[in-house]
Amino acid sequence: MPSHTSNGATNCLLGRVRFIPLSYESNDPDSARKLVLALRPEWASPDSKVEFVRFTDGITNTLLKAVNKKEGLSEEEIDNEAILLRAYGNGTDVIIDRRRETQNHELLEKFGLAPELFARFDNGMMYRYIRGRPTSPADLRMPSIYLAVARRLAQWHATVPCIHESYPQKNGLDGLTNGSHEVPMDLVAPGKPPPNVWTVMQKWILALPTKTEAQRTRQAALQKELKKLIAELSQRPGLGKNGLVFAHCDLLCGNVIIEPKAAGMNGSSSQERVNFIDYEYATPSPAAFDIANHFAEWGGFDCDYSVLPTRAQRTEFIREYIRTYFKLLPGQTGAVDEEAESQKLLHEVDTFRGVPGFYWGIWALIQATISQIDFDYATYAELRLGEYWAWREEADGTRGRSGKETPLRERRWAQVE
Repeated sequence: MPSHTSNGATNCLLGRVRFIPLSYESNDPDSARKLVLALRPEWASPDSKVEFVRFTDGITNTLLKAVNKKEGLSEEEIDNEAILLRAYGNGTDVIIDRRRETQNHELLEKFGLAPELFARFDNGMMYRYIRGRPTSPADLRMPSIYLAVARRLAQWHATVPCIHESYPQKNGLDGLTNGSHEVPMDLVAPGKPPPNVWTVMQKWILALPTKTEAQRTRQAALQKELKKLIAELSQRPGLGKNGLVFAHCDLLCGNVIIEPKAAGMNGSSSQERVNFIDYEYATPSPAAFDIANHFAEWGGFDCDYSVLPTRAQRTEFIREYIRTYFKLLPGQTGAVDEEAESQKLLHEVDTFRGVPGFYWGIWALIQATISQIDFDYATYAELRLGEYWAWREEADGTRGRSGKETPLRERRWAQVE
């Protein structure tokens, strides 16, 4: 697979991961068992006891944990052999480049930042279970946890190279079309090698439904805003080469896993450690976007703006991030003014705070037309896009000049302590 990385690391080639020509069907309880037994035929033995645990934290995919509770095995031994089966949401290939997702997983696995990827199947993948528990939005707001997230995210951004496409493609994130007109990815955000968070948003806007006049009007308005955002933000200096880092872009609570404490350790004697899962949205992005996007998830799917991080909490997170980032950055020599770097990044995150609402608002508009999951995507889209418009009015002074009250999200963001 011709590709190149932003720091000259070895190319990450696809093809190593086994493919199983089966599908998961939500209305066929036996389909998950067939997939797991294709991967682990020994689990069909008479002494095996295969069970499935369904996780419900996400609003896109189906996630099942498969375990074999053979007699005599401890809980840890069972978990060490457990498999996570993730089936993609209906129609999500419109939003997500699955080839790219597999590439992301393999790259992260190479850097010790992802569990072993066992196999792909027609509409999903199976990988090794990571012991621990997913966080809740309340967990994300605990200092011990958010500092652990800061360290892990800095490790991603400092050590994992960005993979950019070295030749044009016609599918997935690599080819963008609007009717009969092809949009060259290199021209979405000039100077930023594709794919990146800007080309992702461009693809999503072009995938919006346009059957009605209202839909076409909304698509045009969002396209105009994306063009404005790219002009304002895409060329800002930032961490990483070309101002881009390998970003997760979906650090909601269900994708942050708290590692179990080692035997004999208690909370006061060791730092918390976390892992990240689900890399379907991972793409080169400004670090400030990835961090601002995570901060938005402190409020959960309910978008509780009253608990978003204050300036003091954001500063604490970013200082830990910067300390870790420059400690792990390959080839870093000489002293770094960590406080100056922290203040610079703090300002960038403030600048990007409205972009996650734009990003997920477009995503939810598409999901409202394709998803079979019981979630009110249409309302969620308006809520998230409302965050963007509130930020835009605050940033350009429109809100102040009109005499309108400052929205809760903006008030919380401005809160110092």
